[in-house]
Amino acid sequence: MNIRIGNGYDIHRLVPDRPLILGGVDIPHSLGLLGHSDADALTHAIMDAMLGSLSLGDIGHYFPPSDPQWSGADSLLLLQQVDQLIRARGWHVGNIDAVIVAEKPKMKPHLSAMQEKLADVLHVDHDQVGIKATTNEKLGPVGREEGIAVYAVVLLFRG
Repeated sequence: MNIRIGNGYDIHRLVPDRPLILGGVDIPHSLGLLGHSDADALTHAIMDAMLGSLSLGDIGHYFPPSDPQWSGADSLLLLQQVDQLIRARGWHVGNIDAVIVAEKPKMKPHLSAMQEKLADVLHVDHDQVGIKATTNEKLGPVGREEGIAVYAVVLLFRG
């Protein structure tokens, strides 16, 4: 089989005194995402989708939160390592489709910068990285602005 599809999901709590980083982009906001690394939920969901497509586990296996070396880590550097892992097995990203679910802040002004950063790290064309944003219509923890969730699907191809 020359194609594989993986899906990923991540959610992080919004807290004061933390940066809000999604897709490697620092987004101005009064709250940021809590996590062991930079808590970039978009990049984490994409990494999990990439790893899952090849049955390689999840990011916790490669970058465990119990390991102090990953404290505050730049998730784009982690994504680079995951990309190298899949490339070493002969696979490449065909495309990514991701959805950020957040009530605030508005993501639309930042989507193209996220797309550009992720595409550059993965050495793919920008139109191979699709990122959308929506709200949760004030429902659940995301709707109450307690966190931000991300869903991602990745298509890998061998070649």
